[in-house]
Amino acid sequence: MSEWSRQERFQAILSGERADRPIVSGWRHFIDREQNADDLAETTIAFTKQYDWDWVKINPRATYLAEAWGNEYDFGHYRTVFPQQLTTVVPAASNLWQLEVKKATQSAPLLEQLEAVAKIRRGLPDTPLIQTVFSPLTVLLFIVGRSAYVYPTVFGIEQPVSLDSLFKEHRAAAHHALHAISLTLADYVQELQRAGSDGLFYAVTGTAHPGMFDESLFNEFSRPYDSIVLDAASYGKNVLHTCGTHAHPERFNDYPVDGISWDTKAEGNPGLEAAVTATKVGGVDHALFATNDVAQIQQQASEALNLMKDQPFILAPNCAIPLNVTDEALVKLQKSVFEGEIPV
Repeated sequence: MSEWSRQERFQAILSGERADRPIVSGWRHFIDREQNADDLAETTIAFTKQYDWDWVKINPRATYLAEAWGNEYDFGHYRTVFPQQLTTVVPAASNLWQLEVKKATQSAPLLEQLEAVAKIRRGLPDTPLIQTVFSPLTVLLFIVGRSAYVYPTVFGIEQPVSLDSLFKEHRAAAHHALHAISLTLADYVQELQRAGSDGLFYAVTGTAHPGMFDESLFNEFSRPYDSIVLDAASYGKNVLHTCGTHAHPERFNDYPVDGISWDTKAEGNPGLEAAVTATKVGGVDHALFATNDVAQIQQQASEALNLMKDQPFILAPNCAIPLNVTDEALVKLQKSVFEGEIPV
């Protein structure tokens, strides 16, 4: 083959085939530039061009999907990447019955993101890009003011509804809400294709952690609704991210996804040798970017590339890069894939 294009590498690697080299990308939040489509698009385009990333994981504000049902946030106050939550449309589990299916083209928060995707596509016409979409279970937890990780609260909600109330005492209502959310996301995912997205970065966040949901509960409250959303995204290449410690990446081998991303350095997680069937995405501890530990970034990138040299592979941070990342650290990550290109 003559010189590979970005799209050719992306499509091949996420089809389980080797390309002329692995591909690389990094992503982070820009919390001062994520409140409208223009700012998000401009920042994403500039960030991608600055580091010449092979592909783009669009990083919208963490709350955008919960906003579609009416949650309100104070974007003048953030704790890490989460704005302060002011209201929830589900103050009690019994309110779950009130959640309804939304049309993406009639929802201001979803329309905003569709506009941003279209702008990014116009600005990066040849670069693969995938939009971040949280699982319905994660969205539900955000709506009610709970964290989708093992700690219980989010910024602004000190006494959220309990997990027992949501998923045991009001089990039927939880299923109603998850179904409404999944149908909304499926519609949104179809609109993303029209806006120019090449697929999804589908995040189940920390819900695979046994401290949140054991496998039986996960299978009941996540799997059926994940299927609805991922079926709607079958047009593209989809990377699933299972976040945090005890993330069980092997649990998703039967999911219809093309890539799998997890924290290979976190407690209770396997490394890149994990027995997962989708193309592996990751290899570098995202926490290193907060300390500008360039030597460790280089070492982990080299180790990952060497381990995966005979397999299709996407080098990336194991999760979102911290806000205080340095230019030096990002340059080192990007250049890593060129230090030992694989002959075809």
